[in-house]
Amino acid sequence: MRYLSLILTAFLFCSGPLFGADARYFGQTESDVASAIPYGLNDAAGKYATAGDARIYYETYGDPDADVAVVLHGGGVGCTYEMGRFIDELTPSYRVVAPSTRGHGRSEIGTAPITYEQKANDVMAAVNAETDKSFIILGFSDGAYTAYKIAAMYPERVEKIVAIGAGESVPATRKFPKSTLEDFAAYDKQFVESKIKNCPEPEKLQDYLNRYYDFFNSELISKELFGSIKCPVLLVAGELDPNAPLDTVISAYKMIPNAQLAIIANASHQAFITNFDAVWANVKPFLNAK
Repeated sequence: MRYLSLILTAFLFCSGPLFGADARYFGQTESDVASAIPYGLNDAAGKYATAGDARIYYETYGDPDADVAVVLHGGGVGCTYEMGRFIDELTPSYRVVAPSTRGHGRSEIGTAPITYEQKANDVMAAVNAETDKSFIILGFSDGAYTAYKIAAMYPERVEKIVAIGAGESVPATRKFPKSTLEDFAAYDKQFVESKIKNCPEPEKLQDYLNRYYDFFNSELISKELFGSIKCPVLLVAGELDPNAPLDTVISAYKMIPNAQLAIIANASHQAFITNFDAVWANVKPFLNAK
């Protein structure tokens, strides 16, 4: 019945076909399980919040009076739609706030330097537009690193974090090669076309990507940040994740004062795409625990 309800909801929310061409995540295949609602491109649920020099697009779902859950997608080719099955599961119990970060979805890029402080404040602009309550955060990759920063900057607001694919990051030990939009299009042309189409500043996208790689490749994310996080944190690691190798996630787990660890066997970076049921089986009791 839950899936029937989601399909009916999609008919109410979608403008156009149920599975529009834009509603996809990077690398999505025909056999992948995807959400019926086009998260991140849903006109009926979308809003904007002003954060410094940019307008941040976000969507809300669920009961406005419920506890708040913030869902943060990955960076680069991340999008809110990739987090769709989490939003599906959270919406019956939470007021879900799902922002698109700068350079992603419908959010503006602006000109501000890329920092995790800026990312945290962008998210807080969206959250504060909706509520002054405390909240949980479920973040993937770049979204998880942003969640760590929000917890450090706003400890009184963050109750719990689920961090997927985000371990210790030391610049000297790894470096992501810069990729172009053309590189991404060679792998998933349909996704990149949608990304360019929906970006309010498409002429800035490649420059933003370049700056993002420079930023992330030089960012130290280690003991100083992890040790400052006071709320409970569940770190979810794909056993075979090349972006956040298992030993880096275990290092973060050891540095965070109140942490739990879930390792998803045979899963890569997007562990929740590889095996959502295993990920959710760890996330649900963590969120429900008092």
